[in-house]
Amino acid sequence: MAEIIDGRAVADEVVQTVKRLTGELVNARSIIPGLAVVIVGEDPASQVYVSSKSRKAKECGFHSVQHTLPADTTEEQLVAIIGDLNADPAIHGILVQLPLPAHIDSGRIIQTIAPEKDVDGFHFVNVGKLGAGELDTAFVPCTPSGSMLLIERVRGKDLSGLNAVVVGRSNIVGKPMANLLLAANCTVTIAHSRTKDLPALARTADILVAAVGRPEMIRGDWVKPGATVIDVGINRIPAPEKGEGKSRLVGDVAFAEAEKAAGAITPVPGGVGPMTIALLMANTLVSAYRAAGLERPKF
Repeated sequence: MAEIIDGRAVADEVVQTVKRLTGELVNARSIIPGLAVVIVGEDPASQVYVSSKSRKAKECGFHSVQHTLPADTTEEQLVAIIGDLNADPAIHGILVQLPLPAHIDSGRIIQTIAPEKDVDGFHFVNVGKLGAGELDTAFVPCTPSGSMLLIERVRGKDLSGLNAVVVGRSNIVGKPMANLLLAANCTVTIAHSRTKDLPALARTADILVAAVGRPEMIRGDWVKPGATVIDVGINRIPAPEKGEGKSRLVGDVAFAEAEKAAGAITPVPGGVGPMTIALLMANTLVSAYRAAGLERPKF
């Protein structure tokens, strides 16, 4: 049976490191890392995510700011708020919670954030740096960055000679994940819904990353024996065994099947999910260190 990769434990290690380094920054330079989270509208899932991010920021000792705006906020009003945050030296990270209401151009809003405060890693400047392998100066999106930390716990930092298959080509996970694996010397294939014979391709992977948003799409016989499987998916499916109207969370990988073949695998929940918020805190701390002219801390 596979090693179960404990994302909660690794995320807690990252957060503890952030807390320690935050204290050192405050003591040495009197600089408190500042994270501003902006949410527009009343989407319940977004409200939960924003609250959890704000709580974690306060736990880390950050200066935490939250802008909760009504759904009818105009695009220009949102741009103006981001402009103020860009200019505020007490704010080192800016996060705009997606999705935004339909009348707001999300792409424009993301590109309005100053690249040096883009702790989500979505600005074209950071996307370009990651694609060029400039990892020391780029902000990398938090989910693939956290996934990479989990892979390193199993395989080490140098992945030379290993084949990696990333199933999913999103700008948020799939593409940056592939770039991180390339930077670690993997041979990388990005697969997607139109890939020919996806099961056969998946079986070539020493590292298999699933980020497609389809419940349990990756079956156990798609997994190469001994492979490291990173399941980014979070899907809610009916669970009648729990009672009428009940549901449960599953990933993009059929876990019970895959763990019989894999060497190591992330569970859902408790795998990649906790890493995302932990790496958001880490990115914000890195931004504060850079603003102070200090060397980037390592995680």
